[in-house]
Amino acid sequence: MSEPDKYAVIGHPINHSKSPVIHKLFGEQTGENISYEAIDLPTEELHAGITRFIALGGRGLNVTVPHKQDVIELMDSMTLRAEVAGAVNTITKLEDGSLQGDNTDGIGLVTDLTANLGLDIENMRILVLGAGGAARGILASLAEIRPDELMCANRRLERALEIRDELADIGRISARSFEELTDEEAEVGVFDLVINATSAGLEGNVAPFPENIVTAETLCYDLSYSMRETPFVTWAKEHGCKQAVQGWGMLVEQAAESFYIWRDIRPDTTDVRAKLPT
Repeated sequence: MSEPDKYAVIGHPINHSKSPVIHKLFGEQTGENISYEAIDLPTEELHAGITRFIALGGRGLNVTVPHKQDVIELMDSMTLRAEVAGAVNTITKLEDGSLQGDNTDGIGLVTDLTANLGLDIENMRILVLGAGGAARGILASLAEIRPDELMCANRRLERALEIRDELADIGRISARSFEELTDEEAEVGVFDLVINATSAGLEGNVAPFPENIVTAETLCYDLSYSMRETPFVTWAKEHGCKQAVQGWGMLVEQAAESFYIWRDIRPDTTDVRAKLPT
């Protein structure tokens, strides 16, 4: 049997990553001969680490925190969705040896929300909390669907305004600071879907989100995921949300999109999702 094609996920830290398990299951399901590992790369070793992996026969990489924006300067080309997102989570070695950056986070989230959770997001009022790389990666995909309302809120308003302006050609996004969410004159209203795209959960705490953004009709979605309940999910439940879920589904769906880019085969995510927490 020939040597498997080599893939990996890079980040720092990386021990928590479930991507090796997910891609192993995808490979077994589709009969694709691949290997997939997790590589811990501090920022100062990023360039050398990617170069070394490709030189040793690597065919592709997934990229997670904190490297999704730092790897852009190492790419020879970028897909449109990666350019729009301003972040890369999937690297492919092309036939000519060049590296192409892509971003599958947005499509992974939308697939989980619509296909797995059954949401009609086109007719929803959606609030995205945070204005960093994670938020940027999903806002473009959400804006393309043109929901009833799409708002980006951040502790620093200027960051939210930057994203609003950069994605204006894709769809309408409003911007608020966290403080403005509680301002009656801002006319924020009630949200059907609140998505946490801040890094607070990774640090074991919750940003000071206004309590009024969650009602008994709100579904809360945390892009972060953990074997235990994330701080944001706990916070959302304590404030009476309709439902609160972690980003396991998005993790699997974005991984499936990466697998499709690399292997030209789209794996069935059903069994894989069933093996992970909710």
